[in-house]
Amino acid sequence: MDFNFSDEQEQLRDAVRKWVDKGYDFERRRALVAEGGFSRAAYDELTGLGLGGLYIPEALGGLGMGPAEGMVVMEELGRGIVLEPLAQTLIAGALLSGYASPEVQAAWCEKVATGEALVVLAHQERAARYQLAHCQTTAELQNGQWTLTGAKSVVPAGDQADAWLVPAMANGQMGLYLVTRDVAGVATRGYLTQDGSRAAELSLHQAPATLVTTHGMTALMHAVDIGIAAVCAEAVGVMDKTVAITVEYMNMRKQFGVAISSFQALRHRVADMKMQLELARSMSYYASLKLNAPQDERRRAMARAKYQLGTSMRFVGQQAVQLHGGIGVTDEYIVSHYFKKLTQLELSFGDTLHHLGQVSAQMQDTAGVFA
Repeated sequence: MDFNFSDEQEQLRDAVRKWVDKGYDFERRRALVAEGGFSRAAYDELTGLGLGGLYIPEALGGLGMGPAEGMVVMEELGRGIVLEPLAQTLIAGALLSGYASPEVQAAWCEKVATGEALVVLAHQERAARYQLAHCQTTAELQNGQWTLTGAKSVVPAGDQADAWLVPAMANGQMGLYLVTRDVAGVATRGYLTQDGSRAAELSLHQAPATLVTTHGMTALMHAVDIGIAAVCAEAVGVMDKTVAITVEYMNMRKQFGVAISSFQALRHRVADMKMQLELARSMSYYASLKLNAPQDERRRAMARAKYQLGTSMRFVGQQAVQLHGGIGVTDEYIVSHYFKKLTQLELSFGDTLHHLGQVSAQMQDTAGVFA
């Protein structure tokens, strides 16, 4: 299989990397965390590069690209530990262009692609423990108008979004609905998350909504799988930069008059970090390549990839802190922020133990060992 990237993909990578290096340095990121963890100006810069329309067809105002391009972009954003939730925009673009009616597509797809509207997925509920079928939010149809009642937790940039994609139950069946922030019955409570980004609690009380699709579970599983692939790619970028920062520190830090990078035991630990990074990279490729596979095959692939990525993230992050010593956990030093980002990504769209359980549950009787 050819894993080389096309010229167009390399140009896309280069454009995003230049923006991260020149327009989103560590000092700007720290300032944005202090201001609340989300910047509409920074988000507009991302969508100004066309990234909001990656998964939206050209006919609907997007770029019409695919999972490989999404992976390239998320890797580069991971290198800069960018706060703005582009992964959510990829999810929204894919769901609206793939599941919504032509009327809803016409109203929202171009807005998502251009950055005029930030639309995020609001699916997590308290006590769900990553189980997608756990949905207590209800939808009612009254006089031709859908209304939603319920609560969603840890919604990325939830208090900054212009609309939310919300799974809800109607007559025992899950549907996916679009709720805008300007309607009655909507309340949000925003807060900073561990890595400095922004999230919110979303409360809905008979809030008017637009039906996106009655196949809510199918759409939700697809959305989460897109999110997992994006998180895997982002984590590769974070780990890549974490390893580079650690090696740079070891070449500079001296003990007994020599750089600690000359100590064989420490070099072995860096080699183990690099091995985990490359294992993660290969599984990120695997996840992105399987995004367009049939649902069952795709779901198995995402669980396998997220399990390996979770294992790698934990190892690389912990080793980086250990090799830095005390400075590795100080807020003033950059590697602590990469460590916090890896910790949060490990929990996003299902933690490592959850996906290990998914892998186990999806194994066939022979587990591939015997014919």
